[in-house]
Amino acid sequence: MSTRFLIPLSAIVLFTIPGLGFAGGVSERVQAEDLVKQGNQYYQDRQYENAVESYQKAIALGFEGTSVYYNLGDAYYREGKIGYSILYYEKALRLSPNDPDIIHNLRIANSKTVDKIDALPKFFLFQWWESLLALFSTDGWARISYAFYLLLLVSIGLYFYAKRSNLQRYSFFIGFVSTVFLVITGALWVINLNRDLNTKEAIVVQPTAVVKLSPDSTSNDAFIIHEGLKVREMNNVGHWIEIELQDGKVGWIQDSEIRTI
Repeated sequence: MSTRFLIPLSAIVLFTIPGLGFAGGVSERVQAEDLVKQGNQYYQDRQYENAVESYQKAIALGFEGTSVYYNLGDAYYREGKIGYSILYYEKALRLSPNDPDIIHNLRIANSKTVDKIDALPKFFLFQWWESLLALFSTDGWARISYAFYLLLLVSIGLYFYAKRSNLQRYSFFIGFVSTVFLVITGALWVINLNRDLNTKEAIVVQPTAVVKLSPDSTSNDAFIIHEGLKVREMNNVGHWIEIELQDGKVGWIQDSEIRTI
C-alpha cells in the first residue's frame, strides 16, 4: 500500500468530529462523538474490528458525513473487507465528489476487486454532462444556488437604493449575471436531487454472489459477481433485487448480498 494512503489515516483524529452531520439530540450527539473518538483510537491501535464497531454505532445514533464514512472505509480496508470498504468510500465521495484522498483510496480499493467490467461507451456530450454534475454533491449545488440567490437580492437592493448611476449599472450587471448562474446552478441542483431520489446504486459485499435470471432461488444462474462491484438497483421483489451492471447485463440478486450506497 502506498505511503499516501497512510497520510489521511494519521490525520483522522484531527478533523473527524467537526466534519460530521448529526440528526439526533444533544445526549445522542455526545455519545456519538465519544464513539467516533473511540473508533479513531482503536484505528490508531490497529484494532480495526473494534474501530468499525464504534463508527457503525455512531452512524446508528445519527452521525453521518464525509469523515466518518471515509474512516469507516479505511477500517474495513484494513480488515480486508473490500466490498464494505468501497461502499463507505462511495458514500463519502457522494458527499465530497472532488476529495483527492477519497478518490485515491477508492481507486486502490477498486484495484483489489475481481470483476473488471467495462462500461458501455457514452456519447462525449453525455460524458461531459456527467462530469459537470459530479463537480459538486447535491448539497454543494444547493449551497452554490443559494449564494447566487443572495447575490441577486443584494444587487436588487443596490440598484433601487443606489444614488449614483454608475453603481446602478454595476448592480444591474451583477444582478443579471447572478440570475443566469442561479438558473443554471438551480437546474443542476434539481437534476442531482432527482437522481439521488430515483437512482440507486449498490456495492456487492459478499465474496461471491450468484445472479439469477428471475427472483427465485431455483431459477437458472445468469452470471457470477464478486465483492466490491458497483451495480445499479432497478426493481425489487421480496428479498430479491434486480440489478444492472455497467456493461448492461441484468439479473436478480438477494438483498443480503449488496448494500445501497
